[in-house]
Amino acid sequence: MLHLPPQASAVISAEPGRFTVTARYARAAAPESLNDQTGLINQTLLMYCDRVSAQQVTVLPGFLRLAGHPLRWQLLSELAWSDRQVRELTALTGQPQNLVSYHLARLREGGLVSTRRSSADRRDVYYSADLVRCGRQLTAVGEALHPGLRLIPPPLGKPGASAQVLFLCTGNSARSQMAQAILEQMAGEAVTASSAGSNPKPVHPNAIAVLREHGIDISSRHPQHLSVFAGQRFSYVVTLCDRLRETCPDFAGPQETIHWSIPDPGAGGGTDAETYPAFRAVAADLRTRIGFLLARTGDTASPPPGSQEVG
Repeated sequence: MLHLPPQASAVISAEPGRFTVTARYARAAAPESLNDQTGLINQTLLMYCDRVSAQQVTVLPGFLRLAGHPLRWQLLSELAWSDRQVRELTALTGQPQNLVSYHLARLREGGLVSTRRSSADRRDVYYSADLVRCGRQLTAVGEALHPGLRLIPPPLGKPGASAQVLFLCTGNSARSQMAQAILEQMAGEAVTASSAGSNPKPVHPNAIAVLREHGIDISSRHPQHLSVFAGQRFSYVVTLCDRLRETCPDFAGPQETIHWSIPDPGAGGGTDAETYPAFRAVAADLRTRIGFLLARTGDTASPPPGSQEVG
């Protein structure tokens, strides 16, 4: 509670995130009242005399509170590039598992990180960074500090350099086919995209139908085995299947390996009509992830953090 002397009046103004209290003291009375009966200076009068303003400290934005911790920032940096399990993040950060798990929980509570059970081993959990939410909160941080710092994110899907990308999943029937087609649409000739599987199956009709909604026709495409690309060089090898990630072979030449833990939209059973929403969700997820991947292809000055191994 704020206490003012009888001679002072308060003016309170408020705006989002802060308030200002301005106390005005009558000049005529000030000389007689600046000292109390003990001869000590009355600090209240000094603080509020003649338009001196006191402002409450603005609450630190949530993103800064979460991401500002060194370990949490390192975890976000790793997850921004590839989905990871706790044991991988423990090895990459060199920190105890209980500490890594604690900070992952904080990031998850703040909505910056999400989790999904591995389809290869249900005991394992993959962590993913929500880059869209991170971007929105970073923009809000700049604007909160000063309107002139409003951040305008660069358009996604505009690669800065040519690249060769290989998408892999088990059947090459849905996820990897969709990823290849979406990347080709977003990047044009700047990026060469391919896809394959460890156990090829016919392209799923829902994958064809969903991509038609995006203006893409893959009805004439056929699945192929990943051995077709043995000895070829790629800038990025992206695994979309948890099972395949454990057995993904090495490809010739240097490449960045990335894992996106995306569930098989057709694995839950049901009719094509029943699983169609899952295919739509996968297409939306892939479009977002590919947009960030393409934004990274031209960023040669800052290589991705952590290990470059798959599995």
